[in-house]
Amino acid sequence: MDLYQLFKTRTPIIGVVHLLPLPTSPRWGGSLKTVIDRAEQEATALASGGVDGIIVENFFDAPFTKNQVDPAVVSAMTVVVQRIQNLVTLPIGLNVLRNDAKSAVAIASCVRAQFIRVNVFTGVMATDQGLIEGEAHQILRYRRELGSDVKILADVLVKHARPLSSPNLTVAVKDTIERGLADAVILSGWATGSPPNIEDLELACGAANGTPVFIGSGANWENVGTLMQAADGVIVSSSLKRHGQIEQPIDPIRVSQFVEAARRSWNSKGETKSISSVTIRS
Repeated sequence: MDLYQLFKTRTPIIGVVHLLPLPTSPRWGGSLKTVIDRAEQEATALASGGVDGIIVENFFDAPFTKNQVDPAVVSAMTVVVQRIQNLVTLPIGLNVLRNDAKSAVAIASCVRAQFIRVNVFTGVMATDQGLIEGEAHQILRYRRELGSDVKILADVLVKHARPLSSPNLTVAVKDTIERGLADAVILSGWATGSPPNIEDLELACGAANGTPVFIGSGANWENVGTLMQAADGVIVSSSLKRHGQIEQPIDPIRVSQFVEAARRSWNSKGETKSISSVTIRS
């Protein structure tokens, strides 16, 4: 996976749009327009703040289904992504929670989104949804069947879950890349808002052997410089929210603060980082 080709930088910052509850979810509010308006606002805030990509998640649909989501969720997410694409020119990704990678590939292929995130791509994890099994074999065959080149960013030992086998990080990273054929891997802390530790990131990067490693949770303007010493990119959401509260919308000032902190740390290392130009469509 060529990060520069996709994100126009070798150290991408991917901001997350957490969608309000969608149809059929327990907290669905009855108005898709409300969902779209909030998503457009957050995508614009992320783009204006200088992120290099955006990933859209049905985050507030909890409690999540284990695998396949309702068709109404797929339909709603498709509409939302298209609306976001009308506003910003950044690469767009999808994460259909909890683990509906097939729907994510389908949406991404139809709307020409560039990447997806998959929480459990290989192996078996014990989660609050029960046991989730990776289905890399099905997802890659489905991607080929659709004639799609959507990139797959796969979590390794994902947050809010425990592996059934021995949690050997090096083995898990190698299996995800070499046997699952993931395009990049993601390392998170134990829960949303919790960062991975530096030692684990260094281990993952060593095992990845050139395949990109992303920080998947817990990055903020104070720790991103340290974390990015041992990673290729970062996916960030919680710390960009108003007052740092997960239920709040994205705060453009916090986005700018985070992006500036990340790039300041890269510049202090004397490395050349490309800052992608952002266009917001009116």
